[in-house]
Amino acid sequence: MAKLVKVYSTQYCPYCTRAKSLLKSRNIDFQEIDLSDDPDTRERLQSETGWMTVPMIFIGSEFVGGSDDLQRLAQTGELDRKLKD
Repeated sequence: MAKLVKVYSTQYCPYCTRAKSLLKSRNIDFQEIDLSDDPDTRERLQSETGWMTVPMIFIGSEFVGGSDDLQRLAQTGELDRKLKD
C-alpha cells in the first residue's frame, strides 16, 4: 500500500503547481493542504522542518522537501521506493 503524500501549498505558488502536476502525471494520489490563509500552520511547519517556502511535501511522515526535491526523487526512481517503503 502506498504512503499518503501531503503537499502543503499556497494558491499563488508556481512551484506548488509544478509539484502537483508531477504527482498527477504519475497518478499518485495526494492530499493538498492550502496554507494561503493559515499562517499558524505554515509557521509550525517551518519550525518543524526548517523549510521556509512552499510547497512542503511529505511522504508518510517523512518530509522530502519542495518541488525540486520531488522532481529529483522522481528522476532517480527514489520516489517510487519512498511510496512503497
